[in-house]
Amino acid sequence: MLSGLSYLMVFTKIVNFLRCLSLLILGCPGNLSFAQQPDYKKQDFVGQWALKMHNGSAGWLTLERNAGEWSGQLWTVGEPKPIRNFNYANGKLTFRRALKIGLPAYPGGPYTGERVMRDLEATVKGDSIKIMMNVFGRQPFVHLGRRLPPIPEKPDLSKVKFGKPIRLFNGVDLTGWKLINSRKINGWKVKNGELINETPKTTFDAFAPYGNLRTERTFGDSKLTIEFNVPPGGNSGIYVRGAYEAQVVDRDSRMQGLQGVGAIFSRIKPTKNAGKPGGQWQSYEITIVDRHATVILNGQKVIDNQPVIGNTNGAFQADVTRPGPLHLQGDHTSVRYRNIVLYPVLTNN
Repeated sequence: MLSGLSYLMVFTKIVNFLRCLSLLILGCPGNLSFAQQPDYKKQDFVGQWALKMHNGSAGWLTLERNAGEWSGQLWTVGEPKPIRNFNYANGKLTFRRALKIGLPAYPGGPYTGERVMRDLEATVKGDSIKIMMNVFGRQPFVHLGRRLPPIPEKPDLSKVKFGKPIRLFNGVDLTGWKLINSRKINGWKVKNGELINETPKTTFDAFAPYGNLRTERTFGDSKLTIEFNVPPGGNSGIYVRGAYEAQVVDRDSRMQGLQGVGAIFSRIKPTKNAGKPGGQWQSYEITIVDRHATVILNGQKVIDNQPVIGNTNGAFQADVTRPGPLHLQGDHTSVRYRNIVLYPVLTNN
């Protein structure tokens, strides 16, 4: 037979069990009911992810979850590409994205042919993400990424101190510069103190056999001053830190429909079209501090200390917390640059 003490212990266990059961079912102040418990596993996927795609290119993934519904984008070049058909199960998030299949017309070129939907599967461990894309008849493509920390508060630019100017282009030769992809055609040369890219391309598609140029050095937060001359209807881009592209087009370009000259492409629209006609020299002053951008185009401020969520499409790198090179697009149309000077940030407090 049970002793009085044993009866008391059994009774206590029963009372505690019933109390816990009531909390799970009904909830109580200061406690979450079972139905209210947040699903931390699903929330682990939410965020802004800097990606290194299977082919080494920079990519970007946005995953959001609002009112129980998923949304997001996955992109590398061009405009942001939405993803859809989300499903979460067993710690894995699957979704679909439209892609073109076929073989590139040249090394590093776009995939040609039929547009199909591809299934992707993502897993997360801490601040790292792994995305697998199954391709029929081939090994799965694997994309790896890192969750970026939240954007800092807007910096007080009046307190920012810049270092001595660094002249990135000597006006004589390509010392300090190299192609990002050595397999591509080098259309760059120096003439009359100008850094010139010559290509036969006239279209606006994102790929070409001609190469992009980058500085051998890398830089963190800074202010860049640069002049450019793009022909009517031309298209190029300046990537500060190898991550943020300022559009290089003329004021009348059809790219104005995609934010145009003065924009941090696909991220921040300029407040006005301060561009000049094609064939004229134009000037940029681009300041990046604490992942905020200020852009002065031809003496007019068109972006004023605005946060940039992440890298822009076609970037050299996606992790915007790391130093990066100055990167000039050469795989678009012909373009000319001169007076390229960078002022590194020394302190902003």
